[in-house]
Amino acid sequence: MTETEQTPPVKRAVVLLSGGLDSATCLAIALDMGFECYALSVAYGQRHAAELSASKRVADALGAREHRLARVGLGQFGGSALTDPAIDVPTEARDEAASPIPVTYVPARNTVMLSIAMAWAEVLGAHDIFVGVNAVDYSGYPDCRPAFIQAFETMANLATKAGVEGEKLTIHAPLIEMSKAQIIRTGTALGVDYAQTVTCYQADDSGRACGRCEACKLRRAGFQEADIPDPTRYAENGNT
Repeated sequence: MTETEQTPPVKRAVVLLSGGLDSATCLAIALDMGFECYALSVAYGQRHAAELSASKRVADALGAREHRLARVGLGQFGGSALTDPAIDVPTEARDEAASPIPVTYVPARNTVMLSIAMAWAEVLGAHDIFVGVNAVDYSGYPDCRPAFIQAFETMANLATKAGVEGEKLTIHAPLIEMSKAQIIRTGTALGVDYAQTVTCYQADDSGRACGRCEACKLRRAGFQEADIPDPTRYAENGNT
């Protein structure tokens, strides 16, 4: 092989993979862009731990180069319906004017997860991180906004050896302005099997969805709008 025919360097990326619909689509997009993807899931004390099993299935099915599970004890602080058993996951429509940020918001979750992804990316020599945050069909979480992603990228390039030495890190949020239906159509076109994903805030141990929480409602409405059959497995009382 001549110098002009040399294989181009591999582009590595760390992809945050929860095991849900959005993060699965994000991984598929990163792979389609030609990145060698290292999938990172985080056990932070979430009550819907079935999503972590789903993350492994999704990473294997889509062809991630590696999948790792990091553990962080955010559950010890509580303060969220997703980490504190004393706080119920809401199933009724939320009054956004009275409660703009829902009880399912987990303090510092995306900041912590992106920080761990940043650490792994620097070790891997990866200059790209993908995260499936969404600012359209999102639940009012402040750490899903474009301003947060931009601020974290700026911070990352000030806080890392690679960034200081000129190897800039880019945070990709390809879903941030997409509707749930657009996300589903995109993932379907890229071969995502959404039957393997878990989105429900209170899925049972086998990954069956409750069908009543806000995450389930957004997911179901997305499939209906996309005019694509919903492969979600619901519990018997999930009102399918």
